Amino acid sequence: MPIKVLIIDDSALVRKIFTEELSRDPEIEVVGTAPDPFIGRDKIVQLQPDVVVLDVEMPRMDGLTFLEKLMKHRPMPVIVVSSLAKESSDVALRAIELGATDVMCKPGSSYSVKDMGEQLAEKIKAASQAKRRPRTIAPQGPIRTTAIRTTDKVIAIGASTGGTEAIKQVLTKLPGIMPPIVVVQHMPQHFTKSFADRLNELCALEVKEAEHGEMLRPGKVLLAPGNYHTIVKRSGATYFVEVKEGPLVFHQRPSVEVMFSSVARFVGRNAIGVILTGMGKDGAEGLLEMRQAGAWTIAQDESTSVVFGMPKEAIALGGVSEVLPLDRIAEALVSRLS
Repeated sequence: MPIKVLIIDDSALVRKIFTEELSRDPEIEVVGTAPDPFIGRDKIVQLQPDVVVLDVEMPRMDGLTFLEKLMKHRPMPVIVVSSLAKESSDVALRAIELGATDVMCKPGSSYSVKDMGEQLAEKIKAASQAKRRPRTIAPQGPIRTTAIRTTDKVIAIGASTGGTEAIKQVLTKLPGIMPPIVVVQHMPQHFTKSFADRLNELCALEVKEAEHGEMLRPGKVLLAPGNYHTIVKRSGATYFVEVKEGPLVFHQRPSVEVMFSSVARFVGRNAIGVILTGMGKDGAEGLLEMRQAGAWTIAQDESTSVVFGMPKEAIALGGVSEVLPLDRIAEALVSRLS
């Protein structure tokens, strides 16, 4: 059975573009559209969609207010697609906090219409498989440790659907003295800086959006910027990142695959790789490359993954040294480095 999708957006042109692009995928059926949340509410009851694609700026009721009401009375997978995110990237984080499965920019912001169609289709498929989980995580202080080896070490983390909360849970438990950490989370341009800033407020580590040529150093986490691939390289005894354009890899930019492969090549056995919740295969082959190069690799387990796609693919390929529930990954990293 195809995934039934309802599109709620005040723009007739956007509704038309989304319907045409999504209809190219045989696994997706657009069962209806609505120009505002009030009509959208009625169509949800009438059409029983599997996934809702929701705009933010609309007449009569904004998308975030509707999302909050929807999650309270009829929780279901919702993908927020908005141009507002470009001007106010906090919208994206607020949408995820309210229960949105994923967020992305409208065409003309970060992607061409074709790229947008492919990415939106992938996000819809992920959303249809996502497990509902409490969004709030009990705050925990960083793990106490006496000694961590940081010399020549690099930690690489990749995630997609459900990854914002998973990454937050891992990073907030890590002490301020850790090897350099590079993170790829599938997020659009303009969203990643706000996400990095939010993590920086919560973590003992310094967290920031990666910049081209930036050096990796202990105690710092670099988050790949949306719509750019982030590659780890080495110059002498120093690691740094390249932030660059390039084709989508597994429908993604930034791609976990691209980052993991670079870590395998330039860091090798001094690396630790972590693949978290997410849809698809992005990062699975790269994690295998890391393990073959001598790195220790970890995958989040199925029971704690919102979507057990990326970890499952990495495990199936033989790229994973150990499989752990989310709440044990930070401790495993510290233990491995102590």
